[in-house]
Amino acid sequence: MARETRRAWVRPLVVVLLWVLIGFPMMLFLGKLAEVQENDNSAFLPQSAESTEVLETFIDFQDEETFPVTLVFERDGGLTAEDQQAIEDYRPELAEVEFVAEDGVGPPILSEDGEAAQVVVQVAASDGDDVTATVDDLRVVVDDPPDGLTALVGGQGGVLGDFVKAFGAIDGILLAVALAVVFLILVVVYRTPILPVVVLVSALLSLGVAAAAIYTLADNDVLTLNGQSQGILFILAIGAATDYSLLIVARFREELRDHESKYDAMRIAYRGAFEPIVASGATVILGLLCLLLSDLASLSGLGPVGAIGVAGAMFSSLTLLPAALMLLGRRAYWPFRPEHGSEHRDTRGLWGRLARLIQARARVVWVVTFVALAACATAITQLDEDQVPQTELFLTEVESVEAQEVLDAHFAADNASPVQIVTPEEDVAEVVELVTNHPGIAAPETTSGQGGQETLPPVFPLPSPDDPTQPQVVDGQVIVLATLDGPADSQASSDTVRDLREDLDEVSTDVLVGGSTAINLDTRDVTGSDRAKVIPAILLVILVVLALLLRALVAPVILIVANVLSFGATMGISALVFEHVFDFPASDPSTSLIGFVFLVALGIDYSIFLMTRVREESIRQGTHPGILKGLSATGGVITSAGVVLAATFAALGVIPILFLAQIGFIVAFGVLLDAIVVRSLLVPAISYDVGRAIWWPSRLSRETDHADAETAEMLRG
Repeated sequence: MARETRRAWVRPLVVVLLWVLIGFPMMLFLGKLAEVQENDNSAFLPQSAESTEVLETFIDFQDEETFPVTLVFERDGGLTAEDQQAIEDYRPELAEVEFVAEDGVGPPILSEDGEAAQVVVQVAASDGDDVTATVDDLRVVVDDPPDGLTALVGGQGGVLGDFVKAFGAIDGILLAVALAVVFLILVVVYRTPILPVVVLVSALLSLGVAAAAIYTLADNDVLTLNGQSQGILFILAIGAATDYSLLIVARFREELRDHESKYDAMRIAYRGAFEPIVASGATVILGLLCLLLSDLASLSGLGPVGAIGVAGAMFSSLTLLPAALMLLGRRAYWPFRPEHGSEHRDTRGLWGRLARLIQARARVVWVVTFVALAACATAITQLDEDQVPQTELFLTEVESVEAQEVLDAHFAADNASPVQIVTPEEDVAEVVELVTNHPGIAAPETTSGQGGQETLPPVFPLPSPDDPTQPQVVDGQVIVLATLDGPADSQASSDTVRDLREDLDEVSTDVLVGGSTAINLDTRDVTGSDRAKVIPAILLVILVVLALLLRALVAPVILIVANVLSFGATMGISALVFEHVFDFPASDPSTSLIGFVFLVALGIDYSIFLMTRVREESIRQGTHPGILKGLSATGGVITSAGVVLAATFAALGVIPILFLAQIGFIVAFGVLLDAIVVRSLLVPAISYDVGRAIWWPSRLSRETDHADAETAEMLRG
């Protein structure tokens, strides 16, 4: 036995060395993920929408896929002849910029007030880095205009370039902020410098392994990675790894007080933590994979990316961390080492008092908590999900936003983002006439150039490259372009597209309407249908996992109801904060869906941590004592885990993108609400009030408190 104990360090050492030798080189993939990001339209489009079909057809009419970059020029008091000549002189230089399409520089379009002009440049770059480089090169061309003339680069391409730049912060700043915040919290919680280092190294190595897997799959077109999903991956993996680690760390410290041997302590701690960690990880992974049901490419891509990150976190928490803790033993908790035979403190302090409160006033506690959460949930009706213009998605000033402000001030129509209408060749004339007379379509615009001024029609068929006087025909189809009377990303423009579809459907059911406005419209519509599919699927997955884990049906239903109530309260508070504190313009409909996935899938972690311990203690001593012991024993670790996970998601605020800032707040606040209120008050109080019936239909539901050893052994099996 002594010989076996002397050799017990060999296995954990081998595990640690394998992780170091394999995991550290894989961390290099964290910096390479940007190489396989896809931030173009295809990475975000609804896969079966009408606008997607139009985009695919439009590509057939061109040698390459392009998107517009709009250069806008402005002078207070009106453009001078020198200004107009300078703008014309820029055109050949713009055409020489890499990735600008052949004949892709349009003529200058003058505003009615004469104070501004715009030039639309078609760019054929598809890679995120190429987009950013092209936008930067275009800005260099116009960075020295005549005195008093303002030159800005924006439009769809300028916004995309600024987005890619903003996501560039993910590679360094986001990860550094998240790690620093988690480290400080762990030092405060455990009052030791050793454990935080061990936990964060374990989390980083797991993230490196996940990044290597994702890079390989994305590079081989198995999954899609974009800037949003990469940012969420970093936060999710670090947060999940830390959460699972805290459960092992807390259980190990508890067992070190009861066992002199650190190996015996870890053996028992591991046995107690393994089931909840696996169940928790499986729930989050399956919940994320439910996003594959989404028709939005951005959401369906996020599912497997996040699932791989959580799988890596779970694997490192069950292998690397226990091995490292076994090697360190009690030294890991220095200077407050848990000595053998020292007192368990879970019956004293806050959690002991809270357990006694629930024992005395369980029904009052859960009713008051339930009513308070329900009241918060009613504010969800204040959540503004109106369409948000692209330029308002940035939380800091960027050039593309300034450019759009100039365009909105001087131009009624959005010439850079026309509606794209695919129509059979025989219906072209009727389609052009109907669209031209539609109230949402712009009036003719005036262009200027070396040949003088001319009028640009707002609706016209895409001309043939061989004969510009004739429409281009591909497979019996023609594309008609129509300029909208207003910004392409406005609600009014979306309404115009919806009306056009209804009107054109009467001409021919083969007529399809697309373009950037239609993409925004279809994305919002698809998100609504996605919620109807994804949310029930996630709830069903969680119900099945909880039923298998707890061997019961009543407890899982209670936990799911508590989770959904917690989500509703979070969204209600978020709606008020977004509008009255942060002054956000609105929320994209996908924000609440992603918030639901994370809050319910991650929030159920704390239910699992609590209820697996409650079941374990209920087997030993009965349901009521088991609930109180489970609460007092896990209250500290659940709260710590919630604070850490909330802090990691709050780190998303360093990226100045509205969507990520809202997701960060929703998940951070929701996790804290879940850990501090729902798992500490609502769930244990209602479980105590229901009593042993929460384990129905298992055998445990028929056992009285203080089960004897024989019954406990039978139930354990």
